[in-house]
Amino acid sequence: MLNAALPWLLAGFLIVLGAGAVRRISLWRAGRPAPVDLIAGLMAMPRRYLVDLHHVVDRDKAMSNTHVATAGGFVASMALILLVHGFGVDNVWLARALLLTTVVMFAGAVLVFRRRLNPPSRLSKGPWMRLPKSLLVFAATFFIVTLPAAGILPDGFGSGILAFVLLAGIVAGLGEMLLGMGWAGPMKHAFAGALHLAFHRRPERFGGGRSTGLKLLDLDTAGDKTLGVAKPADFTWNQLLGFDACVQCGRCEAMCPAFAAGQPLNPKKLIQDMVVGLAGGTDANYAGSPYPGKEVGKAKGSAIEVITEGLVSQETLWACTTCRACVEECPMMIEHVDAIVDMRRFLTLEKGTTPGKGSETLQNLIATDNPHGNDPASRTYWAADQNLPVMADVKEADVLFWVSDGAFDMRSQRILRAFVKIMKTAKVNFAVLGDEERDCGDLARRLGDDATFQSLARRNIEVLKKYRFKRIVTTDPHAFHVLKNEYPDLGGSYEVLHHTRFINELVEQGRLQLNARTGGTVTYHDPCYLGRYNGEYDAPRAVLNAMGIQLAEMERSGFRSRCCGGGGGAPITDIPGERRIADMRMDDIRATGAEVVAVGCQQCTAMLEGVVEPRPEVQDIAEMVAAQLVDVAEPATAREVA
Repeated sequence: MLNAALPWLLAGFLIVLGAGAVRRISLWRAGRPAPVDLIAGLMAMPRRYLVDLHHVVDRDKAMSNTHVATAGGFVASMALILLVHGFGVDNVWLARALLLTTVVMFAGAVLVFRRRLNPPSRLSKGPWMRLPKSLLVFAATFFIVTLPAAGILPDGFGSGILAFVLLAGIVAGLGEMLLGMGWAGPMKHAFAGALHLAFHRRPERFGGGRSTGLKLLDLDTAGDKTLGVAKPADFTWNQLLGFDACVQCGRCEAMCPAFAAGQPLNPKKLIQDMVVGLAGGTDANYAGSPYPGKEVGKAKGSAIEVITEGLVSQETLWACTTCRACVEECPMMIEHVDAIVDMRRFLTLEKGTTPGKGSETLQNLIATDNPHGNDPASRTYWAADQNLPVMADVKEADVLFWVSDGAFDMRSQRILRAFVKIMKTAKVNFAVLGDEERDCGDLARRLGDDATFQSLARRNIEVLKKYRFKRIVTTDPHAFHVLKNEYPDLGGSYEVLHHTRFINELVEQGRLQLNARTGGTVTYHDPCYLGRYNGEYDAPRAVLNAMGIQLAEMERSGFRSRCCGGGGGAPITDIPGERRIADMRMDDIRATGAEVVAVGCQQCTAMLEGVVEPRPEVQDIAEMVAAQLVDVAEPATAREVA
């Protein structure tokens, strides 16, 4: 009976899977067009799955091994099942290979089952708790029914009651595995995830690449189109596909600083809400952690309904610091930050509902070219006694020092003066733009105002065209990122360095000699826009090491560094939570026993120094280097610095 029924069962399940897949694809295609290379994407998908995706999964060795056994065993088993039981290929070695793959899958499923006995809070429950049992049933059932074909049991094996038991197991296993792929079960991520990797909106991320710059909003041909994303159908179709690929593992949730601070954001819940909007319905069946302070079951929407009018609250979108911890940690390589900024663009450009001091800040950027409304002519006041060469006078220099808006802040001015001292000591041929420099546009862009960003960027690019220089160096990771990764879309391509990288080059070239630093224990805080956005982790540590500093590393360091809370306009939108993100980061610092935290970002300095004392001292690496320079004039007095 089983031998006769199996081919028809397989055919029936595959037909239903195909119907579900067509339905799922139609949901994705409701999104805006996005150009992809169909053939190249499909050809690249296996490598992206086996190499790029598993580079992320492999950070958790146990889960990586579990996934290799379970997923690899299933794919191999399914292929062999179709040959042995679907097409009736009579080959004992194929059947024995099928036995082996089901054993591998069963072993992986046992590990999944153990993990689900006491799952961490970040994992979604509900149907996901059923999945390990279904995996075990699928593997065990097909192992048993394949024994006769492998020549281990006689052909008549599996009759009577046993046949009905095995048949029930086959139906249950195939139902979970195949129907779930196309009809929104837990296995949906296998189908959507494979296509997501093939048609990813950032293919540059694969093969060891990096792609972190926001996509340019086309303002010239917008016409009647909505600026940004108002409803799910305004996302590109491959963004919708990416949301559907979510495996609800909660790694993003565990890394999100806003979620940890009790602000109303959970990146996993946000992606699942996008899936609700994609398919229509409510979040009543969501079985994971909610947004802090918000109940599950209240969100509802559809592909053509405005997202912030029932599906996701505006404050959820504004709580994000754009630190990319969620993106960095996601094993399915979903782009959470892109989606959040796309939705912010609608709120800012179409609705004008930027919260907190957002509207005032954007008005300041438009009127004065800086976020705090300072007199543009005062940008060089901090350097009145520095005798800085200005590009308008010299026309050409090896290094263009991009000062950024730290020029208007007294604390940041100390960092700028320290870096100038370093460059003068190393006899660097540098110049500044002076009053010709404008805000780089990072803040406007993260607040969703791409129009103001593009205006600032285009005007800066026109100024830069007038002068000759080899590279741009800045002490601001946000300006570093934007100039390096987002200006090229507007025609401004430059070699841009962060000051820690530049200082390290000077040390390696012997142009700077540093005394060994004495004093207390030092730890280093990785800025998000330097580390996760641009992969720069080594240069700051190399500079500290050159001063004889042995770092006491924080548990959350490197690519898992915790955000200071200062990115993405978060201090301006000021969404309340249970704690301040900067306070949590300072707790990380205190846990090392360090007396000094070295930083490489003016924004991080401001956020960490805003933590109530007692706390470790906060120093920029430029300040630390300037204090250890060999054979230089005495450091400026506190009165001179101020």
